Amino acid sequence: MTKRFLRRIWEGEIKMLKIKDLRAGYGELKILKGVDLEVNENEVVALIGPNGAGKSTVIKSVYSIADQYSGAIVFNNKNISKLKTHQLLSRRVSYMPQGRIVFDHLTVQENLEIACNHIRNSDIIKQRLEEVYQKFPILKERRKQQAFALSGGQRQMLAIGRSLMQKPRLLLMDEPSLGLSPKLQQEIFAIIEKLRDEGLAILIVEQNAKKAIEMADRTYLLEDGKIALVGGKEIIHNKKIKKVYLGGE
Repeated sequence: MTKRFLRRIWEGEIKMLKIKDLRAGYGELKILKGVDLEVNENEVVALIGPNGAGKSTVIKSVYSIADQYSGAIVFNNKNISKLKTHQLLSRRVSYMPQGRIVFDHLTVQENLEIACNHIRNSDIIKQRLEEVYQKFPILKERRKQQAFALSGGQRQMLAIGRSLMQKPRLLLMDEPSLGLSPKLQQEIFAIIEKLRDEGLAILIVEQNAKKAIEMADRTYLLEDGKIALVGGKEIIHNKKIKKVYLGGE
């Protein structure tokens, strides 16, 4: 990709992440059919839509887990379309998959430390641990316990904390509220908003459309591999959103 093309898709405006005409999928299974999306600094951007629309594929494409056929993914003014997953970590892009995935038979602290396997400076690791523990005091209380003993909400906090150990500038989150009670969902959404307020850029795939729209600075509706609608918080009043995704409210 030429510098001239990068400038053209960038259009002179600084974005943390810009996706342009992305076509991606898995082998011969083509999921995304030309997706345009952008995330600014200090911003939460939500991606909503029906199951099978390709929401998770967008995030997996950014993180080089899905196959990219064409288009551009630009992060911090650099083309990252062809970078490997481990290279994205050094660029400070972090990915939190759905399902509250933790290592059950490792302790809470070992789960956090495993995110820093590439760091040899123990002082840096200790500093990052303290930063995570300040955000999630319950994890500090239970740092010596094995992860299988945590509640669903605590497991999700641990998954988020592990992502934060990588000191990301951009955090990709796939269905962080999935399977949680309404109360725990509220806690997780509050954490996400606080991370945004602290300067983190976040791209979130979320099945709770109403809460995602309320929380996000901008929301994209993805249908059949294409962006069908984009807007700010006012998008919640769109007739299509209200009828299909909010139960006709």
